Amino acid sequence: MNTEKTKVHFTDNYLLNPTNPITVNLIGAGGTGSKVLTALLEINESLIALGHAGLSVRLWDDDIITTANLGRQRFFESETGLYKSVALINRVNRCIGTNWKAENRKFERDNFGMIPQEAEATITITCVDNVQARFNVAEILRVFSHRKNYRDTPKYWLDFGNSRHTGQVLLSTIGEIEQPNSEKYETVASLPFVTEEFGELLKQSEQQDDTPSCSLAEALQKQDLFINGSLAQMGCELLWGLFRNGMTENRGFFLNLKDFRTQPVEVV
Repeated sequence: MNTEKTKVHFTDNYLLNPTNPITVNLIGAGGTGSKVLTALLEINESLIALGHAGLSVRLWDDDIITTANLGRQRFFESETGLYKSVALINRVNRCIGTNWKAENRKFERDNFGMIPQEAEATITITCVDNVQARFNVAEILRVFSHRKNYRDTPKYWLDFGNSRHTGQVLLSTIGEIEQPNSEKYETVASLPFVTEEFGELLKQSEQQDDTPSCSLAEALQKQDLFINGSLAQMGCELLWGLFRNGMTENRGFFLNLKDFRTQPVEVV
């Protein structure tokens, strides 16, 4: 009797056996991004302990730290007035001796329409707070999908998004990832961009009022205290699984923190 095989995506082999640290672009250093950076620190240290080359992270954000960011985001009063990206990367580098980089600018084309050379990385992680920024990232990554066979060839895009009590994390491939032959599983080489699969839903969910919060209390009316940290931990568990297990049956999840429900998104 024929049984349907479980669909899985096998991790690109370069992530498992790199000759140099895996390059990661983390876009956004706010409520989610600041906590994802901490998780990337933990992943890096764990990979190195297991004999892996680890990660090389570049954090992109042009925002300045204000008092409204204290408490919900990983910043301190003494850091107000500094660029978020610079404050966080300096802290990580002092903590673990890395040479990770900060970009105090947006991840976008320049005034001449050129894509910054630094925008190329094996893994791109977005923790942005508006829909248009996602579409801008998707457009740049789509250009990269045609570039092959060099060290920092873009492979994966991990996108984090949330509202006040809910959120989602979705993994995409940048082009097709070569898959091994498998008798046990049905392998899936391409995972769709979030902007392609949920583009209309993202546009509909865009909040009309996206003005900056002037205080922590006001910020908490827009995003609850632990939604960002919950997404960061669970989303980085998905990333860690790609390295540790070399495969995944799920390409993301939806989270409702208010009633503690999580719905995985399977590889299809």
